Amino acid sequence: MSDESLNCGSGGGDDTHLNLRVAAVFVILIGSSSGALFPIFAKRSSWLHLPKSIFDFAKYFGSGVIIATAFIHLLSPGLDALSNPCLSEGWSEYPYALALCLLSIFMIFIVELIAFRWGTAKLSAIGKSHDAHGHSLGSHAAHGPETNFDPKLSSKKESSSDIEASGHEDHGFEDTMTTQIIGVAILEFGVVLHSVLIGLTLAVAENFKVLFVVLVFHQTFEGLGIGSRLAHLDLPGKYRWLPFAGAVLYGLTTPIGIAAGLGVRTTYNPDSTTASIVSGVLDSFSAGILVYTGLVELLAHEFLFNKEMMNASNGKLAYALGSMCLGCALMALLGKWA
Repeated sequence: MSDESLNCGSGGGDDTHLNLRVAAVFVILIGSSSGALFPIFAKRSSWLHLPKSIFDFAKYFGSGVIIATAFIHLLSPGLDALSNPCLSEGWSEYPYALALCLLSIFMIFIVELIAFRWGTAKLSAIGKSHDAHGHSLGSHAAHGPETNFDPKLSSKKESSSDIEASGHEDHGFEDTMTTQIIGVAILEFGVVLHSVLIGLTLAVAENFKVLFVVLVFHQTFEGLGIGSRLAHLDLPGKYRWLPFAGAVLYGLTTPIGIAAGLGVRTTYNPDSTTASIVSGVLDSFSAGILVYTGLVELLAHEFLFNKEMMNASNGKLAYALGSMCLGCALMALLGKWA
């Protein structure tokens, strides 16, 4: 059997360095969990006493990581997988990876559009309004609509009972909270899909040592990105566990992928026809999620539609841009090996 036929078949992946592959489950679990949990603890802990500049660095650095992940670590592998010569000729007749990415972008846009229209209608009904672009207070859409009282509408409500007014405010806050969670959940969904796939790949890849070292940094940086978004969720006390749950979920996905890959290492071949199609489709779809989130929710809403940032000093703006570019550059550099 030739190397080419084996590569396109269903034979197992590389089975060397088994002990180190098992250790990778725990090393990457610690790295990815630490990256995701650190911004949340830094935001909410009084004993860490981190300067705001450090937290801002983590936030903008993470935004750059997410953008680079979308293009370098998701869209590019998706294109490679769906152009694999092992696939039937039909896969080469159309750029399916780019089409799936485009479909994903529009699906996420429509979901958020519906969510904001629903949230706007709910808030308007109780005498509140929000700026979907975050012009007023500088938060991006993933953090939810910003609420403020309309004096004219508020005055009409003054005759209502305190109980009714309290109920209205509760509903308004719940609508805002729901929109926040939707935005961050979309981001995490794309990242989690990607993390499971790279865990599977690491478990059976031939160039394991290089890939292992790169993925430790990859998952830590990516965790920093998702963690900085989770840290900004403004939730009431009974929901304060949600950001921690999101960080833990992210930390577990790659180790679960590695463990699953080790379990099927004798039969799973990452270069087989089925594996190429599955990974190509999921990578391309996840790329669309992160492209939309990175460019719209993070770049546009953190800078162009952020009144605080637009009025900030040149030094603060340069610091934020530099942090974002550094995160993007480092993550893009890692794409040379993984």
